[in-house]
Amino acid sequence: MTAEVTKAARLVARAAAGSPGAEVPRRVCAAVREGLGVDGATLSLLTDTPSRQLLAASDDAALQLEEIQFTVAEGPCVSAARTGEPVAVNDLRHELTPWPLFGAMTREKLPEVRSVYALPLFFGDYVLGSVDLLATRPGALDEEALEQAADVADAVTAALMPTREMLLTGNEAPAWEPEPVVRAHWFDTWRAVGALAARRRVTPEDALALLRAEAFRTGRSLPDITTDILRDPPGTS
Repeated sequence: MTAEVTKAARLVARAAAGSPGAEVPRRVCAAVREGLGVDGATLSLLTDTPSRQLLAASDDAALQLEEIQFTVAEGPCVSAARTGEPVAVNDLRHELTPWPLFGAMTREKLPEVRSVYALPLFFGDYVLGSVDLLATRPGALDEEALEQAADVADAVTAALMPTREMLLTGNEAPAWEPEPVVRAHWFDTWRAVGALAARRRVTPEDALALLRAEAFRTGRSLPDITTDILRDPPGTS
């Protein structure tokens, strides 16, 4: 596994060096997945805050794992970002987790996922975000590999730094690819939060809580609910 970790860090650096700025998150995410031999990966910034921002997801399952954690506000990547420590769930099917909502929703929506890992992304002493990894086999990364994977996380941070002004866009539309996915799973969600807060005369934090509650109650994704809110005229939601 040491060789795989070294390979992954090298692939991340190579992917970033040869990519236009808008392509860096997607290509870095693919390099992490390939290098560590897992089945999916995601990158996110500000992972444990209401301002969480999706950067990239390697495939539909990884994207859904990200959606679940954003919806229930708990899970491996949230804990990794909050504590600054790697997090491992080696067998999601048989292992109790400290995140009851995350565990239940992941088993229901992604029964093929057996193990999940999360690595914090550091910028100095500050946790910038996290990398999520998923695999369809239990125990995909052993303890030694998870410790060594910090080198991969450092490579990811180094790869993202030259594009940081593009990634931290504030209220602007996302400038990185795939733009439609990032827009649906981050930018439009925050537009909907603002619209709902204005209509209900509540804080953005309360509006986000309402969206999350609706997603959990109905089983719909946040992007679906977001689409409805942005489509409806004021006073109808």
